[in-house]
Amino acid sequence: MDLFIILVTCLSCLILVTLLNGSYAKKKLPPGPTPLPIIGNIIQLGTKDFSKSLSMLAKDYGSVFTVYFGMQPTVVLHGYEAIKEALIDRGEEFSGRGSLPVFDNFAQGLGIVFSNGETWKQTRRFSLLILRQMGMGKKTIEDQIQEESSCLVEAFKKTNGSPCDPTFLLACVPCNVICSIIFQDRFDYSDQKFHSLIEHFHENFDIISGPWLQLCNTFPFLQYFPGSLKKLLKNLAAQKKFILEKVKEHQESLDINNPRDFIDYFLIKMEKEKHNKKSAFTMDNMIVTIWDIFAAGMDSTSLTLRYGLLLLLKHPEITVNVQAEIDRVIGRDRSPCMQDRSHMPYTDAVVHEIQRYIDLIPTNMPHEVTQDVQFREYLIPKGTTILTHLTSVLHDDKEFPNPKKFDPGHFLDERGNFKKSDYFMPFSAGKRVCAGEGLARMELFLILTTILQKFTLKPLVDPKDIDITPSIKGLGSTPPFYELCFIPV
Repeated sequence: MDLFIILVTCLSCLILVTLLNGSYAKKKLPPGPTPLPIIGNIIQLGTKDFSKSLSMLAKDYGSVFTVYFGMQPTVVLHGYEAIKEALIDRGEEFSGRGSLPVFDNFAQGLGIVFSNGETWKQTRRFSLLILRQMGMGKKTIEDQIQEESSCLVEAFKKTNGSPCDPTFLLACVPCNVICSIIFQDRFDYSDQKFHSLIEHFHENFDIISGPWLQLCNTFPFLQYFPGSLKKLLKNLAAQKKFILEKVKEHQESLDINNPRDFIDYFLIKMEKEKHNKKSAFTMDNMIVTIWDIFAAGMDSTSLTLRYGLLLLLKHPEITVNVQAEIDRVIGRDRSPCMQDRSHMPYTDAVVHEIQRYIDLIPTNMPHEVTQDVQFREYLIPKGTTILTHLTSVLHDDKEFPNPKKFDPGHFLDERGNFKKSDYFMPFSAGKRVCAGEGLARMELFLILTTILQKFTLKPLVDPKDIDITPSIKGLGSTPPFYELCFIPV
């Protein structure tokens, strides 16, 4: 009985402290739903469609509000004006990376995506410099994408017009492009290591987008229970081993006067700064940085392509219009190139509309304020996590009338010319904007145009019966499984 009284007393004190802390924080932070002790707002937020829950809360609390994940407050920014003000107008103050506990053991605050402070600044600056030197955004990478797209066409031809799941093949082009940048090599599509590499990244994206990982990020102690996190950690370990093997191969053949790829440049930088104790250029940081580049450079592009083909199956009239523009501008004999894009406003609009509509990363990666911030009428303490609700921008009904409809007209003016929009933020914005945005834009246009130049997309069911609802919608949106036939034209 004495033990029971002690436990009840301790629990009561804990709840009281939580309530007092919450009450104190609310005096500073933006308003929001009242959190419950220990679990915070998990009930209001749910786990099945987190983005929809935030939209509902925004109706009650406005464009800036606070929710609690467990006992940790998070400020949510909803709508273009609030997100632009934070990420672009006050980018430095909102440039921190918020915590994702499920990745802490793997990333250890290193790399580009999960790092902060000087480590992040040094690593991002160096990585962007080397990626540009390796041809990102230039003709050399364009040539590489065209070559890989030709390999993709041949792979689709081998299906002989039979039903196939395009998931793996659509990942091959962006993955091999990244491989050429990182370690100056590519894989044959039949290579088992290549299959495993792509499979692990696909599984990782599905897992981190699922409800269990959202709960693990909110309540880190759940990581020690059986669940999909174990699979994620196993995949991360296998990927780390793969990258480390490539680094060791490079160490044995390194010529400091003739760097071949990203790994060589990083190894040379490590050697130059080996006596600098504050240097970000370490072996551990290189491994995580390479993983970041792979994850960002492959997953987002392959998932967008997969979702894009599904949308085109659902809307064959749009596909016909794109193919008519391809015939008119490019023809059937030569490969599409980036110069064609300025003469293909409809196709360009379709690519943009795919990214807008699918809303791949609905709430963006979490940010963190790097100092105490007076934001509008609220005081946000240093270290507070910030969620930028990108759905609220990409699906803004004033900028994009009828945003739930897949309509390339959202990016076309009354004359049929391509129309830019400041609300187009699938890569985020500001200091933490995706480092591979230029590469992804190039890949999406060239790969999609090449596929539609060479094939007619044939669905297995009537287009009106095609379900385009995401199979998973958490941190990321995953398209449902489908098959189609690639019929050569």
